[in-house]
Amino acid sequence: MALDTEFLRERTYVAELALVQLGTDSEVALLDPLCGADPAPLAALLTAASVTKVLHAARQDVEVLLPLTGVPAAPLLDTQIAAGLIGLAPQIGYADLVMQVLDVELAKSGSAGNLARTDWTRRPLSEAQLLYAADDVRHLLALAAALEHRLTGLGRLEWWYEDCRALNDPQLYVVQPADAWRRLKGVDSLPAREQLAIRALAAWREDKARQYNLPRSWVLGDDGLRELAHRPPATLSVLKSRRVFRDETADRVGEEILALFSTVASASTDGITQTNRGRPAPEEEALHKLLTERVRTVAEQLDISPEILATQKELRRLARGDRTAQGPLGGWRADVVGTRLLEILDSRTTA
Repeated sequence: MALDTEFLRERTYVAELALVQLGTDSEVALLDPLCGADPAPLAALLTAASVTKVLHAARQDVEVLLPLTGVPAAPLLDTQIAAGLIGLAPQIGYADLVMQVLDVELAKSGSAGNLARTDWTRRPLSEAQLLYAADDVRHLLALAAALEHRLTGLGRLEWWYEDCRALNDPQLYVVQPADAWRRLKGVDSLPAREQLAIRALAAWREDKARQYNLPRSWVLGDDGLRELAHRPPATLSVLKSRRVFRDETADRVGEEILALFSTVASASTDGITQTNRGRPAPEEEALHKLLTERVRTVAEQLDISPEILATQKELRRLARGDRTAQGPLGGWRADVVGTRLLEILDSRTTA
């Protein structure tokens, strides 16, 4: 079954599901989740083990459907993942992929393309919106079949299945407040006390955003969060003067923020390390270059993008000695490129 969704996430913490598109070989159905109908039959279909769901760039859709399904929609196949494995751009859009694989042109550009940015929660939906939404699933099954054929010929079908199974992990779609700070860049390069403040503020913001179903930035923007962590306010008047909250919001949450900083001020910084984010040491830089070259060589042999095998972030972590993450060291990538990377790492360690 082909599956897609339309949603709105600009004004809520949890994206608002606005439309569900389903497709078979012979028909397309557009389901309105806002009409008040019992959602249980749809949820049962989306989680049925006997029905494989075919999506393009599935992760967002799976996340948006979670309030309805309770668990990730599975089993699923993601055509964007398949595209990367046959040598196309890893982030290729649906319309481009349909054109390249099926030689079918979709109206996803110009004025029609603007429909993707409309408010899908408004009713009634126009005929143009309905046609646009239907096109998102009309060719998905044929596309998946064509990609499956090409992957089979390349001996990479199991790679596709494995990467798609990874999308069934519920933890992919849950942000724990204690880990919310990881969404911010460069935190571990800050002084330990400032890191503690950012972690505490990010956790507080995550809780508030979830509690009131508001975007994180509506609770406290990233710049404001960093500003407060860098210069902790001692009083409510100082907090207000920073203008990171609207005045009425500062009045409502001000005491919570001051209490948070009081706790941070007395908390231990044990276990908090400051990473030097300047230029890496020459040895680390040389190792990263070797790892990158090895990944590029293997990718060229396979005629796929190097990032399919390993991201630069993963390679940087390996060069720093961190082998805890799976990435190129896990699953099918371990056999294809991981063992070669370990050979480099082990040879440098021995040397």
